[in-house]
Amino acid sequence: MTDLSQLVKAYDVRGVVPDQLNETVARALGTAFVEMLRESGDEAERMVIAHDMRETGPALAAAFAAGANSAGSVVVHIGLGSTDQLYYASGVLGLPGAMFTASHNPAQYNGIKLCRAGARPVGQDSGLVIVRQRAEELLNDLDAVGEVPTAIERRDLLADYAGHLRSLVDLSGIRPLKVVVDAGNGMGGFTVPAVLGDQVLPALPLEIVPLYFELDGSFPNHEANPLDPANLVDLQAAVREHGADLGLAFDGDADRCFVVDENGDPVSPSAVTALVAKRELAKFPGSTIIHNLITSAAVPEIIKENGGVPVRSRVGHSFIKAEMARTNAVFGGEHSAHYYFRDFWFADTGMLAALHVLAALGGQERPLSAFAAEFERYCASGEINSTVADAAAKVAEVRAAFPDATFDDLDGMTAHLADGSWFNLRASNTEPLLRLNVEAGKPDRMAALRDEVLSIVRG
Repeated sequence: MTDLSQLVKAYDVRGVVPDQLNETVARALGTAFVEMLRESGDEAERMVIAHDMRETGPALAAAFAAGANSAGSVVVHIGLGSTDQLYYASGVLGLPGAMFTASHNPAQYNGIKLCRAGARPVGQDSGLVIVRQRAEELLNDLDAVGEVPTAIERRDLLADYAGHLRSLVDLSGIRPLKVVVDAGNGMGGFTVPAVLGDQVLPALPLEIVPLYFELDGSFPNHEANPLDPANLVDLQAAVREHGADLGLAFDGDADRCFVVDENGDPVSPSAVTALVAKRELAKFPGSTIIHNLITSAAVPEIIKENGGVPVRSRVGHSFIKAEMARTNAVFGGEHSAHYYFRDFWFADTGMLAALHVLAALGGQERPLSAFAAEFERYCASGEINSTVADAAAKVAEVRAAFPDATFDDLDGMTAHLADGSWFNLRASNTEPLLRLNVEAGKPDRMAALRDEVLSIVRG
């Protein structure tokens, strides 16, 4: 029997090509996706697809489209695109979508991010398990996936996508800024010239210094994963070399954006979350803002100070998007540099977050390091992974070591200590790992607490 459990993850499809994901599997997934949509009463007559710059993307997308066609769905193919460009297409066209990408994973990987019409997420609790099970059935009986004439419409939505984002944030009156952008040979090299440059829209007061804009799914310069500090080194050096006002780094499918200041120092995603939250609350007073439970404690503080309502969520886009829809939140942010906007169908777009940062910085005269300091109140460890044999036992051991802490179990275990410091310990969904995040008021206190927890986890 075919088993796709190692390919179909909690939030998306992700695996090595062709060992785990190939055209036969993609075709079965295309059929299964349409059947799942139809059975749940969703739009299934048409759908939209796109792929990133990975070499295997076009063939996998074509196979998926053939499978969707065989189930009676016409496919609108927008070709090369970022993940948030696919979300835009799903939202503006009102169609379910499939984005072929493995995001920041190495070159041998590819995958699929699925959504319902209006960019609503499809995860393990919202249809992805059904897609996997049906695809497994089809792969065990390949004759069940019939041949039909191809029904594909080609559309180019890049200019429309860029125009929509530019309509949400006004950059026309900002001071001139020099911006280094590291696309990591990913889709930022395709979307940045359209949104921030003058490729399709009037020029902005920005001087863009491009770094690795050539689309290349082999990632010849560095992995397209800015969450790893090693992949920010080139951007940091270029910002200092060019005397830039800031640097932006996008991941492979360009749905996440990381920021460095004029000194090349990273601006934490929590600070960006707080900055954007403040701007959105100025436009929509009293609104709800979602933040996941490992963003800085400064985030809910700043939301409250600006008249907003902070809502704490589990880590992961499906949880954030569900909370945003439930509360009609105007914005949501994660520690991983995923940023979600009500004006963008509650979906995540790093490009829109970048526009907010540029507008905020360019609307005042201070350098980014001084401006961002308003939103950086505490010292954080960042996420630290440890390989463990028994995650639950280690979490219990850590809990026992802090008898005076207050605990909550929203996502893993979060310990709140009397001095205001806190830590979260979460087990990975897919690997034998424990993920630790620590925050405290001072660097030495953060380091001491981090080391105390790690000594138990790794002891």
